[in-house]
Amino acid sequence: MRIETYCFVMADSGWPGCAKSLKGVILDMCGVLYDSGEGDGVAIPGSIEAVKKLKASDLLLRFCTNETQATRETFVAKLQRLGFDISVSEVFSPAPAAVAVLKERGLRPHLLVYDGLIPEFDSVNKANPNCVVIGDAAEKFSYQNLNEAFRVLIGLEKPVLFSLGQGRYYKETDGLKLDVGVYMKALEYACDLKAEVIGKPSPTFFQSVLNDMGLQPHEALMIGDDLVNDVGGAQHCGMKGVQVRTGKYRPCDERHPTVTADGTVDNLAQAVDMILNQRH
Repeated sequence: MRIETYCFVMADSGWPGCAKSLKGVILDMCGVLYDSGEGDGVAIPGSIEAVKKLKASDLLLRFCTNETQATRETFVAKLQRLGFDISVSEVFSPAPAAVAVLKERGLRPHLLVYDGLIPEFDSVNKANPNCVVIGDAAEKFSYQNLNEAFRVLIGLEKPVLFSLGQGRYYKETDGLKLDVGVYMKALEYACDLKAEVIGKPSPTFFQSVLNDMGLQPHEALMIGDDLVNDVGGAQHCGMKGVQVRTGKYRPCDERHPTVTADGTVDNLAQAVDMILNQRH
């Protein structure tokens, strides 16, 4: 009898059995809800309806993104045009978190970010910078701009580099694109320092989402396309993490040497159906 009970508990704590005890779901956005690209990008088939199903359920829902090419307001408006039922208050992104850290520590940033993100930092003093904030600056990652950030850092007695995420690449409609982590590593190497990551997979970032939901880690599930930053970051915080085979997913993710997803599904629609079926 003991063995049977033990087996039941083990099965129930895995995927998708863990869905029975969930109280909240956290979704990555790019690569899970939609693929970015020309114009507003394109919604991944089934994802709009999947979000509707989650919102109609008894589960809390938040969106957690490392998007740093637009303000949250602009980003959410784009997703609303694509057909998603999303509000700004439900979305957690690195820039507002970075602003809070800068103010708390009295830091004045030199910004190496996409032009569309600059308004997020309007409330921060940027004169005579004593740190650097780097985000996904896309075509702004020129030699001149990287060198300017390098010079700010190397000229400081105690250089501080904040990186809005540390992704290696992401997917747009025309293929994979280099992400901020590549350029973060260049500045780390040149200045012999370690960046402070704000955004996924930072435990502090995930915890801020859980705090907003009023949940403990074991009560929430993260669904993302990035095995290391979405799934691995969530698992490091004590959450379950499920990977979708959309966005930046690569088949080799399922043989990763250090991160193993609690579950792998074809897309968000399949994940949501599995969750809700377990709860009925």
